[in-house]
Amino acid sequence: MATVPRTTKVKIPAPSTSSGQALSQRTREGRGTRRVLVSAPEPGRFGVYGGRYVPETLMAALDELEREYERAKRDPKFQKRLDELLRTYAGRPTALTFARRLTQKLGGAKIYLKREDLLHTGAHKINNCLGQALLVERMGKRRVIAETGAGQHGVATATVCALLGFECVVYMGTEDMRRQELNVFRMRLLGAEVRGVESGSRTLKDAINEAMRDWVTNVRTTHYLLGSVLGAHPYPTMVRDFHRVIGREARAQILKGEGKLPAAVIACVGGGSNAIGIFYEFIKDKKVRLIGVEAGGRGEALGEHAARFRGGSPGVLQGTFSYVLQDSAGQIANTHSVSAGLDYPSIGPEHAALKDVGRAEYVSASDAEALEATTLLARTEGIIPALESAHAVAEVMKRAPKMRKSDVVIVNVSGRGDKDIGIMRENLKLD
Repeated sequence: MATVPRTTKVKIPAPSTSSGQALSQRTREGRGTRRVLVSAPEPGRFGVYGGRYVPETLMAALDELEREYERAKRDPKFQKRLDELLRTYAGRPTALTFARRLTQKLGGAKIYLKREDLLHTGAHKINNCLGQALLVERMGKRRVIAETGAGQHGVATATVCALLGFECVVYMGTEDMRRQELNVFRMRLLGAEVRGVESGSRTLKDAINEAMRDWVTNVRTTHYLLGSVLGAHPYPTMVRDFHRVIGREARAQILKGEGKLPAAVIACVGGGSNAIGIFYEFIKDKKVRLIGVEAGGRGEALGEHAARFRGGSPGVLQGTFSYVLQDSAGQIANTHSVSAGLDYPSIGPEHAALKDVGRAEYVSASDAEALEATTLLARTEGIIPALESAHAVAEVMKRAPKMRKSDVVIVNVSGRGDKDIGIMRENLKLD
């Protein structure tokens, strides 16, 4: 959610800091510290991260969304309807699959795959889109806008808008439209208008900028269906909560199947919605390692990757305070990933808090490693993962052989690879 196309390096807000010019006067400053892990004393803060860095024009809409979401959480009818749609429309619960041949190939830990790729529309994104769509209905709005990078969130948004009869506009960078032609067609087939964005790097951050401009202009009639745990409060909390079903299922399934908790849970991290969705239910289990995998791209230099914890620093971008890839002048750096869904210069504020307190660790996988992981998973398990998910598979390829055979690892396969076949054909030389 971009208030402006670029960001400025800022100091981490002190516990007693009052609202300054960078925040709307109605924005509540965080009073947490780095020791705060999940529950912040101020809504929308994860330690020092999060908050609302948006124009005053949007404050009423954010307040309305927060109120409606809090009511919905306490409304049994809302929860029942959402649960029913997740079950009968989206296809939950998703399977937890023992990757027998991959485990044998790598040696070491037993590997399980949480199969979000089996959901309707092909990725975890449908969880959040169904939840937000029901909130749109409660608020009486009929127009929905969204942004998308890899196209999966755009497809899920177009899907729920068709289901509930909303007008739908999806913003997408033209570079991502080129990389994800299949998903562009799917969105249009579902009735959505896809608006190409030519500014900047023509990728996800630029699409978010344009979506924000639309929202500011049409805020009374339009809901912005944000696709990740990014942006101004309540989005990071709300989107996380709609994805917590991933972790709840995985925890119950592994306890039933193995009789114990996993040694590690691994997920790819772009904005971070699939990762926080599976991590959250394990946060209190200190013996379970939580491992997020960012896009290592094609090199170490700024602009060659999208690894925020490897080359970023705290700053404000698109509504929230978190780690941002930026240059010495505080200007947003270009990013690169073979995966359009991980090609973003910031990360969800809850991930920043988990990183700072040491509860989760964040590593990166290169383009080449992700492509290798795609091939290996396809040829050992008959599963072609999204290139985003392949980054998580690449990490388990490194770790599993060094672990005990009695250890268990869960890898979140957040989406399927149909959308990426064009990119795979360009980059993989198959025998």
